Amino acid sequence: MKLFVDTGDVKEVARAAEWGILDGVTTNPTLIAKSGRGFKETVLEICSLVPNGDISAEVVATDYDAMLAEALEVSSWAENIVVKVPLIEPGIRLVSELTRRDIRTNVTLVFTVGQALLAAKAGATYISNFVGRVDDLSTDGMEAVRDTVTMVDTYGFESQVLVASVRHPLHVLQAIQAGAHVSTMPLKVIEQLFGHPLTEAGLKRFLDDWNKAGLSILP
Repeated sequence: MKLFVDTGDVKEVARAAEWGILDGVTTNPTLIAKSGRGFKETVLEICSLVPNGDISAEVVATDYDAMLAEALEVSSWAENIVVKVPLIEPGIRLVSELTRRDIRTNVTLVFTVGQALLAAKAGATYISNFVGRVDDLSTDGMEAVRDTVTMVDTYGFESQVLVASVRHPLHVLQAIQAGAHVSTMPLKVIEQLFGHPLTEAGLKRFLDDWNKAGLSILP
């Protein structure tokens, strides 16, 4: 499964990129606005930090012609940019057109397998199924993810199922179990994946025993 970090903070991207496990970055208008920097400069810096990863940058217009103009502009900035498009009628039309032009897309704000079908039929590179926001409504956000994975596999669509709105490590586990292709999450959730009390206890014991023996690796 690909691992993306969901952020507009270049410092967070740089930290995650240092680990050598990052496959891409997702941004959205809220995250970019929170960064306090310009959109293009932020996206380009993220692209340079993860040169071999897919960087999702979202259009903000909601009518087709303006969305197309924004998409063509954003996609011209760097080869690893994926145009992020909301699941609305002109958005699906836009994805179809961008697919025709060999421009990769990430359809966002997908909550049902019916919506995911529209995105897949339009040729979306990534289908972003949101889980945390659905869980907030006391329903199972992963249900649509599981159904979308099945749908993509059954009909041979080339779209990759991307689990978004990830709130905690359990969501990551559930995404793996569902067979999702990608999970995107805040940096703090990636950091939580490192942690386990038995790992900490085991390392402490190893180091205590090593130090008591007075051993050293380097001369």
